[in-house]
Amino acid sequence: MKKKNSSQAPRLSQRDPIRLQRQPPSLAKLDMTKHVGRKEYETKLARLQVRLKEISLVYQAQRRRAVIVLEGWDAAGKGGLIRRMHWPLDPRGLKVWPISAPTPDELDHHYLYRFWTRMPRSGLLVVFDRSWYGRVLVERIEGYATKTEWHRAYAEINEFERMLDDDGIRLVKIFLHITPEEQLARFRARFNDPLKRWKLSVEDLRNRARWADYEVAIEEMFQRTSTVRRPWIVIPANSKHYARLAAIDAIVKRLSDGVDLAPPGLDPNFEQRARKLLGLNQPAGRKAR
Repeated sequence: MKKKNSSQAPRLSQRDPIRLQRQPPSLAKLDMTKHVGRKEYETKLARLQVRLKEISLVYQAQRRRAVIVLEGWDAAGKGGLIRRMHWPLDPRGLKVWPISAPTPDELDHHYLYRFWTRMPRSGLLVVFDRSWYGRVLVERIEGYATKTEWHRAYAEINEFERMLDDDGIRLVKIFLHITPEEQLARFRARFNDPLKRWKLSVEDLRNRARWADYEVAIEEMFQRTSTVRRPWIVIPANSKHYARLAAIDAIVKRLSDGVDLAPPGLDPNFEQRARKLLGLNQPAGRKAR
């Protein structure tokens, strides 16, 4: 019998294949009439914001990391959603990356390079306002990527997201969908308001003119990148109130799944010293040194 070489490197076990959802989300299946009243919205929003704050503090204490991808039509409400997420949190626990056209330096690298450099450090939640999915959306539609490049991108994105997962990063992917009629109403409101006119750009009007092309690209994106472990969460957003609640609720559920959300305990020495200096009673059953 041939003697086994103990110095031989062990074989790496093959990872599970990336599995796509059998029934990925679809824009055509959404109920675009969903809405909530203001009173219900404010009550539920306050509750969700407290929950999100608890999660953020636990992620900081446990040195966890999370990435929240926000995609959607122009004027779908991504900015308003981000503001409602940001308000209750310690600003050191949340970072927002607004993604626009790549810089000349970024164009010299693989398109995923600029996203790798923005991944969260330990204890941080990161929100991408637009993301690497631009490769199969705007870059596909506007011709910034060749057909070969954006076809290849689906597999690259799935593998990229699996790498994030393997590295311990919790990933949430949200898409906000509005109808063309609702987008037109929001564009007109922006144009007529001097304080909001800056939000409307030539690119927004250009993209609207190719709505049908974007619908095809979005549906294919869901079909080819909504995986079992990293699914797309698609939200009807004609009602801003409904969309914010649904999105934050989905984020809270994904980030809290399997995570111990008990508040982190105090260091005993710090607690004892703080109680003494602040004139607070010692907890029952604990003797002061």
